[in-house]
This record gives sequence, structure tokens and C-alpha cells, in this order.
Amino acid sequence: MKTHTRIALTCLALAAIAPALQAQNTAQTATVMIRADQSGPVINRNIYGHFAEHLGRCIYEGIWVGEDSPIPNTRGIRNDVTAALRDLDIPVLRWPGGCFADEYHWRDGIGPREKRPAMINTHWGGVVENNHFGTHEFMDLCEQIGAAPYVCGNVGSGSVQEMMEWVEYMTSGADSPMANLRRANGRDQPWKLPYFGVGNESWGCGGNMTPEFYADNYKRYNTFVKNYPGNRIYRIACGSNGGDFNWTEILMKNAGRRMDGLSLHYYTLPTDNWQKKGSATDFDEAAYIATLVNTLRMDGLITRHGAIMDKYDPGKKTGMIIDEWGIWTDPEPGSTPGFLYQQNSLRDAIIAALNFNIFHAHADRVAMTNIAQTINVLQAMILTDKEKMLLTPTYHVFNMYKAHQNATALPLALSTPDYECAGKKIPAVSATASRDKNGRLHISLVNTNPNAPATVRCDIAGLGTGPKRVSGRMLTAPAINSVNTFDAPHTVEPEIFSEATLSGETLTVPLPAKAIVTLTLE
Repeated sequence: MKTHTRIALTCLALAAIAPALQAQNTAQTATVMIRADQSGPVINRNIYGHFAEHLGRCIYEGIWVGEDSPIPNTRGIRNDVTAALRDLDIPVLRWPGGCFADEYHWRDGIGPREKRPAMINTHWGGVVENNHFGTHEFMDLCEQIGAAPYVCGNVGSGSVQEMMEWVEYMTSGADSPMANLRRANGRDQPWKLPYFGVGNESWGCGGNMTPEFYADNYKRYNTFVKNYPGNRIYRIACGSNGGDFNWTEILMKNAGRRMDGLSLHYYTLPTDNWQKKGSATDFDEAAYIATLVNTLRMDGLITRHGAIMDKYDPGKKTGMIIDEWGIWTDPEPGSTPGFLYQQNSLRDAIIAALNFNIFHAHADRVAMTNIAQTINVLQAMILTDKEKMLLTPTYHVFNMYKAHQNATALPLALSTPDYECAGKKIPAVSATASRDKNGRLHISLVNTNPNAPATVRCDIAGLGTGPKRVSGRMLTAPAINSVNTFDAPHTVEPEIFSEATLSGETLTVPLPAKAIVTLTLE
């Protein structure tokens, strides 16, 4: 990436002292050329999808409290959570897993709750689940928050017949055994099920399969995922684990014509070490930049997997579905290790924004992403503690970026200085831009540098006599490891940003250190 100005930065020992040095650093300069007179691909709103697995306190306590709970709820689903998720305009929600999907048998989660058999969640903590949250409850949740359901089927331990009958149960309006069973359980009309995943992580917890073996199984199981009248399913095959490009090659070669989407899983690990991933909150600036270096690998992964997909699918009919992504740290001290509960800091918000900018840049191939996970697990939107609930910094990024959903990506060229620390360097500024159906321009900027502000000059070609007013919101915090807690839930939240100035076709943005800004021109 071309560098206008290179500033020598001192690598700070602790992120918390960055504010003291910020004023001592001269603002860096970045330029962005935005082609408002041209159009790129539409940014599929499903890029802003979510993932809720039966893991830790995501479903039970996070979403489901039961109808008899003192926590206000609607048919057992807590009201504060659904209200917060509705505000995000969540387009799609993936369920029931994850690794859990390939040990989940859907018939255990239907019928009177007091008669549902319990099961052991062998992947996540060995807890016994009562199956009170099943198909009907998940579909109710999707309807309450306005999200399309994305159901992941059981290939690892389930049968073809089981999968076939689940699809019939959910989507058939016929006078048939499974449709009548659904009616007996209280749902007369079939649901719309637009997305269905044929297995999860079949290269690992979903069966430790080779790509050749899974491709054959995908074709077999997928044959029985039927499109009943009034419902058409977008079929998603299990894709690669990070940089396993051979998996993508084999799947596209052997089964590509039978799938609508191919998944990709990639998690940001601060240390690149699964045994000691690093703390969610106790990290220095060297760990901060190392984490951002790792998250920016997403761009190269999409490029290389996309090139393989292009070889077999030059028309880009098969979507890349990044249905698990986000930062994965060590669990919070004192929490149950298998519950994957971690705090959420300003660093995580910056990670989310950087990933969105990458997804937008590949909007011609990336058709959906699902962050892991919605509540109380990994890079969550929401944390709960009994009746208490708080919104995380990552939640606020989703809220700030939602204007890009279904907007048209605008081509841009970015020239930015580097941010350097501990022998590593990354672009200091990241940018994305889009135009919505009403003609408004949306520009999102990220300053990854925790020490120095940046002046960003946006030259917008083709703006002409169009937008005359600019408004914005900014997310930053006292330190890169600042978090929201139940005692202080508003430490990291958006504020009005009114410092951007528009003169003709030039937009000038004084971008503070470690900040995310989203602007609207109208």
C-alpha cells in the first residue's frame, strides 16, 4: 500500500497510556479517492449476519429464559435482547451450530417441553441441555427480530432421512406426516427457510472427513434437502478451515454445481496459538498490533479461496459464506472454560470494522457472513448477567455500519501511512464507501493507530451538485482495551461526529486515534 507519510512511532508498553501521548503526535495524512460516478457490486445485507450456537450462555440465559422467568420475555425469549437485536437490522441468524449442529437431533427439540429428552452437549462444557429451545423457539426468535433463519443440518451423526424430514417439517404445507406433526405441535403454516447448511466443519468436529469424502456426502445429503412449494432453499456446503485451499479446490471440482454457497471459517487469534490465545482485556500495544495483523489475513484468504472458486464458477453464482469469524481469546478468568465467554473491547470493535471493510471490497463473491457469536460467547453483540444486559463495542460497530446493507459498493483508492509497532506494521487507515437506494453516500473510516490522529482527505469523483450535508457517528474510547461492564455499560459507545467538512467534491475528516467513524452525505 502506497505511503504518503511515515511517522516513527514509539511502541507503548501499555495501551492505557496511549491517550497521554496522543496529543504529542502530529496528525498523519491519508487520502481516499472515491468514485461516486461508478458502481461496484451490491453489498449483500447478509454480510451482517449472526451466529447463535448452543454453547455456554448464548441460547440458555442469553436468549431463552423460559416463560416463567421473572426476566420480561415473550414466549420464553427475553425482551431486552430481542429489542437490541431488532435495532441492528439483523438479516440472517445461523443455528444450532457450530460443532453442536452435528450432534443435534431435531426431534428432541419439538413437542411439549416437559416431555423433551435431555442431551449432553459434549463439545461445550459437557452440560446437560433440556432441549427447551428447539425448532419452534428458534423460528419464533427469527420472527421476533426480523431475521431470516439459516439452519445447519446434522451430517456428522445424523441420517439422510433425519435431515430430509426436518426440512419437510419446517417447510412443507402438504397433508404429509412431518407437516402434520408440525401442526400437532402448534404451527399450522410452514415457515420460510431460505438458508440451509449441509453439515458444519466436516473436516473437524463434524466428522474429521477428507474433502473427497465430504463432497460425496454433501451430494448425497443435499439430494434430499427438498424445495417444497412456496420455499426455495439456498444450500450451503461446508467449506475450508482458514487456509486449507485444497478443500475448496476439491469441493468446487466435485460438488460445485450442486451448491449455492461454500463456507469459510477463520478466527482472529491474538497469538496464533490455540492453546494460549491471549487475553481479551489484559494486552499491550504489541499484542494489539499482532491481533490486527492476524485479522487482516482475512483479505488474503478471501482472495485465494475466491480465485479457486472463480476457476470453477467464473460467473460467481456460488457465494462465499464466511459463517464463522471474529476474535477468539482465552475465556474470562473465573468463567467456565468450555463456555467461551470473553469480554469485548475497543480492539474488538476495530477488528469488526476492518473485517467489514474487507467484506465490502469482495462483495462480488462474499454473499453472507455470520459473526461468532450473538450473545455471551466469543465476539458477542450482547452480554447478560441474569436480568442485566449490556451492548458491546462490537454491537455498536454493527449498528454504525448497517447503512451499508444492500447499498452499492463504490470503487475507491486509498493512500495511507503505516502504523508500526514491535516490528510489525499495518495500514493506519482503512476505508469503505457505498451508495444506498436513496442516493445517499456512506463512508466508513478506521484509524488503527492508537497514538496518532489522522487527517483523511476524501476526493469524491462525480459528487457534483449532489450531497450538501454530512453527518456522522464515531466510536472510540480512552484505551484500546476499554470495555463496557455491568457497572459501567456506556464506556464504549458511539457519539455524534460533526468535525467532517465538505467543500465541493472534497470531504476532510479529522480522524482521532483508535477510532471508527461512519459518515452519511445527503
